[in-house]
Amino acid sequence: MNPPRTDARRHHDPAVRGFASDNYAGAHPEVLAALALANGGHQVAYGEDAYTENLQQVIRSHFGPTAEAFPVFNGTGANVVALQAVTDRWGAVICAESAHINVDEGGAPERVGGIKLLTVPTPDGKLTPELIDRQAYGWEDEHRAMPQVVSVAQATELGTVYTPEEMRALCEHAHARGMKVHVDGSRLANAAATLDVPMRTFTNAAGVDLLSLGGTKNGALFGEAVVVLNPDGIRHMKHLRKLSMQLASKMRFVSVQLEALLARDLWLRNARHANEMAQRLAEGVRAVHGVEILHPVQANAVFARLPHEVSERLQKRFRFYFWDEAAGDVRWMCAFDTTEDDVDTFVAALKEEMAHA
Repeated sequence: MNPPRTDARRHHDPAVRGFASDNYAGAHPEVLAALALANGGHQVAYGEDAYTENLQQVIRSHFGPTAEAFPVFNGTGANVVALQAVTDRWGAVICAESAHINVDEGGAPERVGGIKLLTVPTPDGKLTPELIDRQAYGWEDEHRAMPQVVSVAQATELGTVYTPEEMRALCEHAHARGMKVHVDGSRLANAAATLDVPMRTFTNAAGVDLLSLGGTKNGALFGEAVVVLNPDGIRHMKHLRKLSMQLASKMRFVSVQLEALLARDLWLRNARHANEMAQRLAEGVRAVHGVEILHPVQANAVFARLPHEVSERLQKRFRFYFWDEAAGDVRWMCAFDTTEDDVDTFVAALKEEMAHA
């Protein structure tokens, strides 16, 4: 059979790689195959399709028998929907100052979700019970937004990872103060790969109430999910998803991607590979005199400090972002399709540019 005709043309060089974001990567071939499998014929819209129904069983195999997934379009949408589900109109969310919901979502949790964020500075992106208590007060003070949720990212925006014991301690501490716990899991797979434990170990087994489960950074074309782990304390998710413009009409094409990642081990293979490439990158960078790695490399991110002019020259050869331009801090990300040659070529270029610093 001849392939379907298309008038589309390729507008990029697929050999070009960068280290700016794991979102730069395309979709994994197994995910694309799953999309083709789900195509054709008619399926009921808005989530009443066979693929979304089957996804629930896949999710429960990872997160326990009471887990329920609500597929959404993107990570910001997942976070806004999830946090709305566990806050009142007067409620607030405690998070790290560096959290994605605070610095990288255009103010959506506050402007769209109507949720006050109570931020805490952290040295490594991770909250602790003691840091939570800097903002966990004033529940009866009508002049202050009421702390109702603790939101943590796993892995964090700084590439660090909570151990299951740390997550359990956070949950116990938050629950003792009447607060729920949300996990921003856009890179949850990378955390599980680093810890070498199932995702349930540091989510529902640790006491997490709900999470935003990432797909895009792990090889999906698009799509994430809000996963409710504590159904007794979280209601009306279907209504919140629709209200927040995150209800896909052709939801089967979101659900089948998550199924392709999670039904077997594709999610883990992709995450392990991305993490391994970050370790290779960090090892190469450590050998370059004058470059400092800033945080433990525990997932698929490497944060470094180097002369500003070197970064600017290097950016002309490889895409990546400044994290703190004034300080000269940069972030390099690896993805499921990053190769050893990509890393080695980048390190060689870094050495060349540093030699001219």
